Parts: sequence; structure tokens; C-alpha cells
Amino acid sequence: MASERVDAPELPDFTILKRVARDQLIYLLEQLPGKKDLFIEPELMSPLDRIANVSILKQHDVDKLYKLENKPIYTNADQLCFLIRPRVNHVKNITNLINADKKAGVSRKYKIIFSPQKFYTCDMILEQEGVYGDVTSDEWAFYLLPLDDDIISMELPEFYRDYFLEGDQRWFGTVVKALQLLNSIFGPMSKIYGIGRCAKMTYEMWKDLLDDEENTQKERKPDLGLVFMIDRDVDYITPLCSQVVYEGLVDDIFRIKCGSVEFGPEVTSSDKSVKILLNAQDKVFGQIRNEHFSNVFSFLSQKARNLQTQYDKRRGMDIKQMKTFVAEELKGLKQEHRMLSLHIGACESIMKKKTKQDFQELLKTEHSLLEGFDIRESINVIEEHINRQVSPIESLRLLCLLSLTENGLVTKDYRSLKTQYLQSYGPEHLLTFSNLKRAGLLTEQAPGEALTAVESRVSKLVTDKAVGKLTDAFSSLAKKSNFRGISKRLGLIPRVDGDYDLKTPKDMAYVFSGAYTPLSCKLIEHVLVRKSWTGLEEVTRLLNSNEFSEQISERNSFSDSHRTIVVVFLGGCTFSEICALRFLGKDIGCKFVFLTTAITNGARLLESMAETKS
Repeated sequence: MASERVDAPELPDFTILKRVARDQLIYLLEQLPGKKDLFIEPELMSPLDRIANVSILKQHDVDKLYKLENKPIYTNADQLCFLIRPRVNHVKNITNLINADKKAGVSRKYKIIFSPQKFYTCDMILEQEGVYGDVTSDEWAFYLLPLDDDIISMELPEFYRDYFLEGDQRWFGTVVKALQLLNSIFGPMSKIYGIGRCAKMTYEMWKDLLDDEENTQKERKPDLGLVFMIDRDVDYITPLCSQVVYEGLVDDIFRIKCGSVEFGPEVTSSDKSVKILLNAQDKVFGQIRNEHFSNVFSFLSQKARNLQTQYDKRRGMDIKQMKTFVAEELKGLKQEHRMLSLHIGACESIMKKKTKQDFQELLKTEHSLLEGFDIRESINVIEEHINRQVSPIESLRLLCLLSLTENGLVTKDYRSLKTQYLQSYGPEHLLTFSNLKRAGLLTEQAPGEALTAVESRVSKLVTDKAVGKLTDAFSSLAKKSNFRGISKRLGLIPRVDGDYDLKTPKDMAYVFSGAYTPLSCKLIEHVLVRKSWTGLEEVTRLLNSNEFSEQISERNSFSDSHRTIVVVFLGGCTFSEICALRFLGKDIGCKFVFLTTAITNGARLLESMAETKS
């Protein structure tokens, strides 16, 4: 693994963002003086816990906390406060509760705090249900949650579906305000690069705010220099590949939620589950998070031996030395030992699950799809995966990867695989296929008319089986794969003699076992090296253009801040991309800060597209 360059810049302290959010929430709660019960939307509970824990809320007259659910409430409190996202179903739940109170003759004060902002629809529902005059409402401008030293999340998982499937632009304003907050505290940022329709529109909105601020901002040394904005649909391949770095695997198997993970009894080797924060403060995790999984076990066993050596130092100590050891080292060693045993348990659990899922066979299929070899064999593996009913989401992931790498499936394969999937997992997934088609994740190729005529002539001369093979060949000629073209121009598939060295990797491809360099990360690397999009015209054309670069501020001339780059992922970012860019940063002496609408992976991406039974 590349070691940190001595001239690498220091990252700014983003914990100030938590303090800003906490202070504003306290101010809003105090607008309703006296004892009150607080009802919190389930998805806001984890982010809220990172900002203001129960004891802080209790200090500001919050008596009891409840999860907001669609059922009657039983509380004697005179004042109720609701903390929610601006969603129709939550507002309707609240109006039902207020109307139930009115019916029962109960008189209380109600306050709704919308996070991060209120939409017009919310007021409309309150009015329609006849409770608009009974409620006061406020906005909690909670835009940014630092999950780690270099990761900031907007915690908006719905952004992906809302925009990339529904075309709904309502969250653009939130993203703009988040960028503006970051710029006002840690800027002014000097230059922006971006690619994608969403990125372009968001920047156009942000530019108006930047122009207003440029005249009022005081002169100071900025912490952040460059911004790179990228849409999730610029690179769908990366999130659909199986993650093999430790942090990515933990997310795939255990689901990292808001920077923390819950390890069950199979990891803790006890009856209890344990919830831990995964960040740079965990010394063990900090050293293995970016490593390829094949290196993790050997590191953990070495770490265990080192810890044992440190424990053994106690032998032969006199009383004074023992006192110093207990006061200064023992607590840290015990904590490290606890984390070590949890990560060893997590590794064992990952190994068991992956062995059960024929993980190596899946990786081999993914690598074949990325390289464009043995496609027919890969289709057979996917068919077997579907027919064995291994997992509906995993099967969809492989289908989407096949479609994206081949620039759509030929009609024969599309219909056959879709039929098999619906027969295996149920007809309720029909709408999911429609969503995936609309989003461009799983599409059907439209063969050229001239070629279809040639095929019809050939079909009279050859057997049905041969026609199938010829159809595949003709269709691939009819519409050349964009991924293949992009991959060739950017060198996404590394060419190495012999085995790829995963212990001391030379490039970002290690995050996918040396088989593929994330497209999003490679694009960023090329633009940073060139300091523009010049020379990438053919690549951007294949990516449907929408690339831009512009000077934001003339006042940032500090070279140090230019080496701290904010990468904004609109629609979600994977841990594999984070690990790859951390590697690149070490290599070129830069630091990357990741600002994302949410952390994502293949399963989350496809679940957001799924239509469940009503």
C-alpha cells in the first residue's frame, strides 16, 4: 500500500459541522419552552445520535423520545415535537395523530421540525387535513454529517431514486446549501470540475450564491481548494461490482449505517449484538479499512502477536512502572484488544458467508464481463444463479452488470433472462424491470435493420443454435458498447504480466483485485493530471458529455489548499471508490474529502429501484 507523502496537506477538522447542527437543533427545541415529548422519524435516529445524544436532548426539556410510526400514541405530555424528513407519509401520520387528539378532546401544542428543509407539499397536506393552524413548523438545516475525518454525508439515500429514476429535482437546493455551508466555513474553493447533468444543474444553482458571497467573504487562508462533482449514472459499473476491500465487504455483509455497524452474535461469539463506530479513531480498523481482504487476516494475526507482547511487558515491572502502565497504556490496550477480536470475528463471518455464496465463481464471472470474455459462459452462470434462487438482488446485480458492459442485452437474451427471473422470484418484480430500463441499468439492444435482414437470410441456411450465436455477433456490431470504448480509452482494465500484486499495489485497480479501475476514480485522476477536460473529448462524448470546469474564486491562491480536493458524489458513493481515491491521494500527495448524498453499494442501489408488493 502506498505510504503517505510527507508533503501531503492536513485535513480540516469537520467536527465543527456537528456543532453547528447541534446548536441549531437546540435553538429550535427551545422555541417550544417547557417539557415536551419528541417523536423522531426512524431514518433520522442514527444521524441524530451522531449529533445530539439522549442526554443532550434531556438537558433541553425533552422528556420522552419515541419512534414516529403510523399508530396511535399514548402520552400525557402537553407538548409534542416531531422531527421528520419532508415526506408525505410522515406528515400524514402526524395529521392523523392531531385529528385523533381533537376527536378525543385532548388539547396540546404541536411543533414539526423538518430536516433538512420543508417542501410546499407538506404545508398543503396540513391544510387539506385541517390542522395547519394547530401546528407550528421549523426547518433544521442539517445538511452535512461528518462520518469520518474525510467522509461527509448528506444522509439523503432517496436522492438517487428521486432524481435518477423519477427526474425529481427537489433535493438540488439541499445539495447547493450543503456546498455553500462547506465553502463558507472551509473555503473559498478556487476551481470546480464536474460531469453529469445533475452536477451541471446543481453547479448552475450554486453559482448564483457564490457570486453573492464573493463580495462579502473576508480574506482568510482556505482549507479546501478544488471541487469535483460527479453524477452516479456516469459510472454505474463500480457500485455493481462486488467489493473486496475490507470496509466495502463489511458494508456489503453487515450494512454500515451512518458510520456505525452492528455485529451480531456470529461475530461477537456471545448472545449479544455490539454496535461500534467505524472510523479513523478505531486504530485496528484504521489500518485495515483500505486493504484488500486477502491481506487482512495476516495483518490481524500480526496485530494480535504485537498486543500480546505489549501485555507481556507487565512481567518484571516494579510497582512504579506497573502504576504508569495501568494509568497510561492498559485502557488503550484493552480497547484495541476488544476491537481486534471483533474484526477477527467479522472476517470469519465474511469468509463463511462468501464461501456459501460461491464468491470466487461470482468474481470470475464479474471479471469476465468487465473484460468482455466468455460472455455466453457468464450468461449461463447468471441463469444458474437465478434458477437456484440464490438472492433476488444479487441476480439483478449480475443482470445489470451484464447489460451495462454489453451496452444492453440482445432481445433473445433479455426476454429469456427476464422470464427466468420472474418465474424464480415472482411476477411482482415486473415493475422493477421497468424502473431499471428507465434508469438505463438493464436495457434491451435495438439491432440495426440492415443486419436484421442479413440475419433472416442466414437463418434459412443454418440451425437454430447457430442463429442464436450469429444474432449475438450481429447485435454487438449494430451498437458498439460505450463501456468497452471508455474502458479502452481510459485503460480501466490493467494489463499485467503474471499475478497482480495485492500486497503492494501500484494502482487503484487493487480495490477490485486488479481486474478493474473504478471509472469514476480514473476520470478524476485524468482531469487532475491534465488540470482540464482537454484530451478527454472522446471519453466525455461516450459518457453523454455534460462535463464542465470553471474558476469559482480568484481569491484562493494558496497552493496547499489546492491539494485538498472535495469530491461530490450525487446519487451515492461506494467504499471501494473512497479506498481507491485515498490510494491515489497518497500517490500524488493530495488529500480527498468525500461529500456524498449517501453511502451506497450494489444492493442499496438496486433496492432503491425495486417495487415491492403493495
